[in-house]
Amino acid sequence: MGASSEARSGEASGAQVVTRFAPSPTGFLHLGGARTALFNWLYARHHGGRFLLRIEDTDRVRSTQPAIDAILDGMRWLGLDWDGDAVFQFARADRHAEIARTLVASGDAYRCYMTQEELAEQRARAQTEKRPFRLESPWRDADPASLPADKPFAVRLKAEREGATTIDDRVQGEVTVQNAELDDMILLRSDGTPTYMLAVVVDDHDMGVTHVIRGDDHLNNAFRQLGIIRALNRIAGDWPQPVYAHVPLIHGQDGAKLSKRHGALGVEAYRDELGILPEAFSNYLLRLGWGHGDEEIVPRDRAIALFDLADVGRSASRFDLKKLENLNGHYLREADDARLATLVAPRIEANLGISLSSEELDLLRRSMSELKPRAKELGEIADGAAFLFRSRPLELEPRATALLEGDGAALLESARFALDGVVEWSAPALEAAVRGVAEAAGVGLGKVAQPLRAALTGRTTSPGIFDVLELLGRTESLARLADACPSEVSI
Repeated sequence: MGASSEARSGEASGAQVVTRFAPSPTGFLHLGGARTALFNWLYARHHGGRFLLRIEDTDRVRSTQPAIDAILDGMRWLGLDWDGDAVFQFARADRHAEIARTLVASGDAYRCYMTQEELAEQRARAQTEKRPFRLESPWRDADPASLPADKPFAVRLKAEREGATTIDDRVQGEVTVQNAELDDMILLRSDGTPTYMLAVVVDDHDMGVTHVIRGDDHLNNAFRQLGIIRALNRIAGDWPQPVYAHVPLIHGQDGAKLSKRHGALGVEAYRDELGILPEAFSNYLLRLGWGHGDEEIVPRDRAIALFDLADVGRSASRFDLKKLENLNGHYLREADDARLATLVAPRIEANLGISLSSEELDLLRRSMSELKPRAKELGEIADGAAFLFRSRPLELEPRATALLEGDGAALLESARFALDGVVEWSAPALEAAVRGVAEAAGVGLGKVAQPLRAALTGRTTSPGIFDVLELLGRTESLARLADACPSEVSI
């Protein structure tokens, strides 16, 4: 028995597109999960449909509230708003069990009383005979009158054994599996709790999901879930098959399955530890497996307008942290200065153990035009801006200290004297004064700028030295220069 053309019924009938993201809260929102959520969100928004969120928390041992909170927080950070309230799968266990009992009553499922020992014996026999294990339950076609009344049982689906099932997948194309390869999977465990396979089918139906977009590691699950869907459709006639789209997984640069050694972290780590902006992260996720010509920079509104499943590739994409950082650099340069200052401020406060005043926050904002062109992540901006807020006397790096020795000390004292005479404290006037010092000493401008930078920032790298002077202001700049000038050097 096959199933293919009806998979497109949601679009063909003009019904509203409904997608869903259904993470298991056994860990944080990871890279692949975030991309799955993004693709579902974009597809729903592109078609004017609905995007739903379901927390699949049936694994009560491994599901945690911190993981749920992290998933919701990560989605909000990425701007992936969902329609309606989030659905929690465990809370629907009674509904799942009800459907299992309906399948038993219709003869599409059965009570299986096989023990763990009997199952182990069948597996061992298959291994000895070097053949794939296929469950053969003596209870599949047992007379209902012969069923024991006092023994625990699981409810198993009576899988089809003849023919084949074909899925017309929107990404993978037509995929066919022989029904003989599908076993009688458990729907209800012996303790009465529903399995993931049953819960997914029931929840997707009850939530009105028309399109199931997920990783291709779930492709085998689709064939097993279709067995449940077809059985329920025979019973009730209102269980349409969703459109399936199984997206290739993300690999590391070496082509291996993505892992932490490739930089696969939770979404919160890209935000908090790596200093990535959400728009950069979303843009990068979008281009991991989807493309529109040569466009690399795809803002959110354009992504909504362009996104379709036809442009999702069949090959695994490769995660490249350097590309993500380069893309983030682009979005940093485009970002509003006030917003960047708000994002960078907590990093500076944590690094220096201070609390920035409103005046200092404004200074940080004004520094963004000089700091963000050089940065690829927020941490670099915070590090580059730290000199503005350090207490005097500055602690100098060893290489900066070396710049204040010998000729550097004399040039610094001359520069301090020249700068003290500047009336209008602006970058052009400050540059003219320092150039005058360099010309009088017969050296290049850099020979004067180097000790100035060391004295003003404590480092050998910084924004342009005249911008540094202007940002620090007259009083702070001259005070830092005085701190760094040895008293015995005469002007």
